[in-house]
Amino acid sequence: MLHDNLSVNAAGHLTVNGADTVELAEKYGTPLYLLDEDRVRAKCRTYLRAMKEYFGPESHPLYASKALSFKGIYKIASEEGMSVDVVSPGELYIALAAGFDAGNIYFHGNAKTMDDIRFAIDSGLGYFVCDNETELRRISDYAVEKGIRQKILLRLTPGIDPHTFDAVNTGKVDSKFGSAITTGQAEAITKLAMDMPGIELRGFHCHIGSQIFDEKPFCDAADLMMTFLVMLRDKYGFTASTLNLGGGIGVRYTEADPYIDIDSTLKLIGAHLHKICDENNFPMPQVLMEPGRSLVADAGVTIYTIQNIKNIPGFKSYTAIDGGMPDNPRYALYGSRYTVLLANRADEAAEVPFTVAGRCCESGDLIGENMLLPKDPKVGDYLAVLVTGAYNYAMASNYNCIPRPPIVMIADGKDTLAVRRETYADLMGCHN
Repeated sequence: MLHDNLSVNAAGHLTVNGADTVELAEKYGTPLYLLDEDRVRAKCRTYLRAMKEYFGPESHPLYASKALSFKGIYKIASEEGMSVDVVSPGELYIALAAGFDAGNIYFHGNAKTMDDIRFAIDSGLGYFVCDNETELRRISDYAVEKGIRQKILLRLTPGIDPHTFDAVNTGKVDSKFGSAITTGQAEAITKLAMDMPGIELRGFHCHIGSQIFDEKPFCDAADLMMTFLVMLRDKYGFTASTLNLGGGIGVRYTEADPYIDIDSTLKLIGAHLHKICDENNFPMPQVLMEPGRSLVADAGVTIYTIQNIKNIPGFKSYTAIDGGMPDNPRYALYGSRYTVLLANRADEAAEVPFTVAGRCCESGDLIGENMLLPKDPKVGDYLAVLVTGAYNYAMASNYNCIPRPPIVMIADGKDTLAVRRETYADLMGCHN
């Protein structure tokens, strides 16, 4: 199996954390998002322990909730001692509704509105990750009005290419995010923030991209960021206390993807940072990282029911499912690769290529092409798409007016409904 929380039981059915996915599909219906809660918690604990050990006791991970945002995930993050980052007032609202401590929330985004800033500050937000000068001035104005000093990190673009595809590359100089170091804009906005009323500048943030499978791009980013921090100390007497290296550690979606050991990767990055600090007589900053995908992706599986099989002699074969791009748009957007199997025939060899098509009136509504399945899949078989915990529910839509699936969490082999299935009445909830 692709990951060790997946198995096949005596009935030949796919199991997730010991739970029979066929039984769950029959209980809750399809499409159905499944999330292995125990796996998510184990990953949280790995990040927490490793970051404190390798970076310092004040260092810790922030769950990047854009990967998967619902009340249950914030409860897990809170119980495991994580902070979180949010990228919208909607994510902030859900986190607060789940009882998450606002002081441990970091608010990202490159186009925060004044309403966003007011809502966040009024909620007692811990930190803004400030993207640009307009935002900085807005935060300053409202913080002064409220009589507080708002803690911020400034987002910088270090100019790193982590050798991933452009759709998820956010660390280059030409980016909608942050202020570039090489153009002098990072220094200019830092000078502004240091003297701005209502602002408490604590440090800096960068994010170089996603699906990174070794430590080198993070070490390269650390080199550039620390060079900038040393320059600020020497030139302006400002010693940053926090360095946020963002997220991006990769996840194995297919057998072709490498396995990455989180603990070993963080150990190497930590050793590199300590070396830089020692060489420059710079106090080791509090280091933050933002795992999202690497915490939840491989904890997720989506189950569908096959609705029809279409063979085009001399061309290809299609299997059509009862979901598609409304619940998983990643193939349509990025050409993202997945591993599939038949959940009710998981013990059978996958050897016949199929294009897995969704139900939308859209030619691009596919889960993938040339995906191997057992011979002769049938209408009514349950098709499982693996590693769907990140950017599936989070990116889901009601395209073609299709309700979104439920989320069922699995802990100790037991299932709990965390988000119910949307109804047609829900689709009408905002209509006059």
